[in-house]
Amino acid sequence: MDLIKNKAARQQEGPGKQPAHEQVYQTLRLQIMYGDLIPGQPVTIQGLTDSLGVGMTPVREAIRRLISDGALVFQGNRRVSVPLLSGDDVQQMIFARKSIESELSRRATANLKSRDIDQLERIDLRLDRTIADGDVGGYLRLNHAFHEMLYSYANAPILNDLADRLWLRFGPSLRVVCGRFGTRSLPDRHKDIIAALRAQDADKAARATAQDIEQGMELMVGALDSP
Repeated sequence: MDLIKNKAARQQEGPGKQPAHEQVYQTLRLQIMYGDLIPGQPVTIQGLTDSLGVGMTPVREAIRRLISDGALVFQGNRRVSVPLLSGDDVQQMIFARKSIESELSRRATANLKSRDIDQLERIDLRLDRTIADGDVGGYLRLNHAFHEMLYSYANAPILNDLADRLWLRFGPSLRVVCGRFGTRSLPDRHKDIIAALRAQDADKAARATAQDIEQGMELMVGALDSP
């Protein structure tokens, strides 16, 4: 199964089709996370209803949830936008991500089987190709897929939810960084993480995760601080 298949589309399939507001929420959520909506970009309820082909009620409900998630901010006059992050915002995210995601990696280490680590490695190999090809969209989706799969084995739903909300907040700015500097400048400590997982060294997996986060986010700070 394609690990980066659009989740919103997948959730609409089969007899358990979700209500319209949930489908709209998932679609917009992924667009924000992967930077299809850029920081500061205003969007209107009417514009979203037209582009998504749905009514205004599910769009309003999806926007309400995304504002609660911190993924959108209300600007009045039926307009919302993706937040612009400051350097201080990103520094706070670095602290939060290192604390939460390092613990998720630590917890996941004991639960991953060899075949699961093999699958993470396959994702990372595909990620390497997107970096070499300068495929920004592919990089963002596969990078998220790698971390999402890893953290899913932590059996820590509260921490996972917190991590997911943070990814939703910094995703659009990461897209800007990739567009400005290219994928080749992005750090990738996934191989260190994989090596730690194969050795079943939870502390090493946590440290490698923290380093992966810190290097990537510090690059974002530099980009936000530059003209």
